[in-house]
Amino acid sequence: MKRTATDLIVIHCSATRPSQHIGAAQIAEWHAAKGWTAIGYHFVITRAGDLELGRPVDEVGAHVAGFNGKSVGICMVGGLDQEGRELANAPQMFTPAQWDTARVLVAYLRKLYPAARVCGHRDLSPDKNQDGKIQQSEWLKSCPGFDAAQQFGL
Repeated sequence: MKRTATDLIVIHCSATRPSQHIGAAQIAEWHAAKGWTAIGYHFVITRAGDLELGRPVDEVGAHVAGFNGKSVGICMVGGLDQEGRELANAPQMFTPAQWDTARVLVAYLRKLYPAARVCGHRDLSPDKNQDGKIQQSEWLKSCPGFDAAQQFGL
């Protein structure tokens, strides 16, 4: 199915440990095991900073329920510490090479979709208290483990 609009550029993490050097192929296997037709993300950034293509960018992804039809999904490999703990505010969990690639990719996507907002998966959690802000206590998960808008200077 083709995406008709792009309002969001959503940053995710793979929820893997720093020692796990995976890429789009491994994530595609995980998503296939869930019964999905293809990898859910449009892009994957490996620990080495390599940019791997996932689902075609003009197709609807499968990376954040309720928002797939209007978003592009980027997955940065990592997000857990070596003990497997998920950290809410730990951009250092990603490599400098990943940050270099992510900055270039986000800048490119913002030129393609100038009206799109950059956010983290956690920022699309339900606003349970309906105050117009997604608070940490409302996050369904802490993915990607950092404030995406802040990290990309937005």
